[in-house]
Amino acid sequence: MSKKLFVVAVALVLLGTIAYAELQNVEVGGKIRIRGSWLDYDNDSDTVWTEQRTRLNVKADFTDEVTALIELDSYDIWGEDFRSQNYVTGVDTRAVSTDDVEVYQAYIEAREMWGTPLRLRVGRQEMTLGSGWLVGTNDKRYGFAGLSWDAVRLGYVSETVTVDAFMAKLNENLGDFFEDDLDLYGVYGSYTGLEDIVIDAYWLYVRDDAADYKTDLHTVGLRGDGKVGAFDFEAEVAYQFGDKDECTWWIFGTDKDINAWGLNLEGGYTFDISWQPRIYAGFAYLEGADCDHKWFAVDEYDYAFNRLFSNWEYSDFLDPTTLTDAFVYRLGLSVQPTEAVKLGLEGLYYQTDNEIKGDDKLGWEVQLTGAYQYSEDLVFRAGYSHFFGEEILDELDFNYLFAETEISF
Repeated sequence: MSKKLFVVAVALVLLGTIAYAELQNVEVGGKIRIRGSWLDYDNDSDTVWTEQRTRLNVKADFTDEVTALIELDSYDIWGEDFRSQNYVTGVDTRAVSTDDVEVYQAYIEAREMWGTPLRLRVGRQEMTLGSGWLVGTNDKRYGFAGLSWDAVRLGYVSETVTVDAFMAKLNENLGDFFEDDLDLYGVYGSYTGLEDIVIDAYWLYVRDDAADYKTDLHTVGLRGDGKVGAFDFEAEVAYQFGDKDECTWWIFGTDKDINAWGLNLEGGYTFDISWQPRIYAGFAYLEGADCDHKWFAVDEYDYAFNRLFSNWEYSDFLDPTTLTDAFVYRLGLSVQPTEAVKLGLEGLYYQTDNEIKGDDKLGWEVQLTGAYQYSEDLVFRAGYSHFFGEEILDELDFNYLFAETEISF
């Protein structure tokens, strides 16, 4: 079946589902987030910038459990779109970028289809799987431009079990079906039959047929999170396998495979006293690449663990959600002096999985954050981080300071 026929078939199913649906309710919502940042790399170079993301959505609910959502967004750095080249008087005009406003989400969703537990969502949509450790929305720290997917997502939803199967198009080259494109496929299941505990299992498959070197990357994993009394936990383990078809100059060839493990753990305890202090510890293992040398060339090569589309950032300096080949140790404390104020302190230590320059110590980092919930819709946040580099990073010190505000409506 060609891709066009496949899309037409899906559209017909949706049209058949909503043909008799009537509009019941329309909601308008949005979000504005503004953050100013200062980043200092050992007093060698400073970077100061302010970023803003503006979101506006319209959600329409119909009868028969049908919903449509359209969301526009714009992500900018302050000063990128100043509409004058005359910075003194501002009387002239200049061309304004035409790609600022994007369709961030636009999907149709049908629930309880034909009286069954089936749920179908088709169109551009956000996807966060579990805690977002491997698939998230790119909206945590600075550079929060967001991430959405052109996808078809079919789910089975019951009281204790949810299973979603999805296909997302990452790069379209207008070739034949399953050819010349970059796609993400997955099946993600959750079990909620235990009180305050969720257990997840999943399979993710990134198929890159668009590049010169074809890649098949499979990820299988297990995850659990929840609360037991005053204790809370988050645990996820994933194994990646597959291959990447690459050329090599070595006459006998190099066997290049994907064969790596990833682990993310966190456990905390909240004291039932004033300020509600919570102490927690975390650990992450992100396996590095493995090379097997034969004579004077690489005979076998296993790629490092791939973070895929992670929403976790373990560092303000080392990790734009892609950090791998590393051990990460975390210890933190959070308190809530009032209902509106929350403070956090976290210390992190980093080591490499494979030695660099005969050493495996990267350094350690301290992060201090605070949030003030001014109203139900408006929040102010601020934070400071300092990184102490070890010998691998030439013992450099880094600083990061931010202040931001966000309103939702």
